[in-house]
Amino acid sequence: MALTGALDVLVTAELVKSDIDYDFVVVSLDGNKVVSDLGLEITADLPLDSLSEKDFDYIFLCGGFRLELRSSSTLRNKLKAADHAGCILGGLWNGAYFIAEAGLLNGYECAFHPDGRAMMAEEFPDVGISQRNHVIDRDRVSCAGANSSLDMMLSIINADCEKGVVSAVEEILSCDKMAEVVDVSAMGIDRDMTLPQSLKSALELMRHNIDEPLTIEDLAAFVNISRRQLERLFFKHLDATPSRYYLELRLTRARQLLQQTNKSLTDIAVATGFVSISHFRRCFGRLFGISPGRFRKGHREVR
Repeated sequence: MALTGALDVLVTAELVKSDIDYDFVVVSLDGNKVVSDLGLEITADLPLDSLSEKDFDYIFLCGGFRLELRSSSTLRNKLKAADHAGCILGGLWNGAYFIAEAGLLNGYECAFHPDGRAMMAEEFPDVGISQRNHVIDRDRVSCAGANSSLDMMLSIINADCEKGVVSAVEEILSCDKMAEVVDVSAMGIDRDMTLPQSLKSALELMRHNIDEPLTIEDLAAFVNISRRQLERLFFKHLDATPSRYYLELRLTRARQLLQQTNKSLTDIAVATGFVSISHFRRCFGRLFGISPGRFRKGHREVR
């Protein structure tokens, strides 16, 4: 789960933004299939001693709850060579143990599963053990468990992708975390119980009026506040203007329709409140860094 969570972020980012290209290989000590601690077989692309560390930006070690924490000279030497080559070293779940065991986490902070933190503090006193679910500390990255691998990788791709792309990936992969699975565009808002009711009501109106967008004046009137008050609430709590938030909400719906339906671009533009197909293309490209047509083509090629 830690492995697939991390890799799913990379693959989904390529779906959302076709000019992003993440390549990865799965490595085992001997190049044979790896049996996970759940007994599932994972195919490896090559053995560890064949890995050319200078060709990679990151090398991650993937651990698990039942993984035996026992290193080897082969792994230790490869990690040191990767560090010398300038690779960023990462640990998934308790994978950071092996980086620390090689002496490559001294002076760094790392995330680790709660059950192993006492052991890490005892064995590696020069390593800072964080209580956070993931840590990025210079050229070391780590996460504490299976679920946090997704959050860690989202933080990593944030350096490569626009905010809209990272948000889209997070929405796709995290929308089912809550007990009630809401529309992904509502996910972050429905989690926040501190928002004023007038703002929540305005957001609810936006979500239910995608094909025929309301004016900002109408939204303010429906929730019984002035337009200026509504704008202040959006700036304070969402760091966006009402019109900008509304636009991104509609474009997110358009992205979903491009992925999941065979509707034409014209029909999707109409369904998300755009009267001009050229305006729809322009807005979509600005937010996601790719035209709607190329986005759909890239999504279908990956599938």
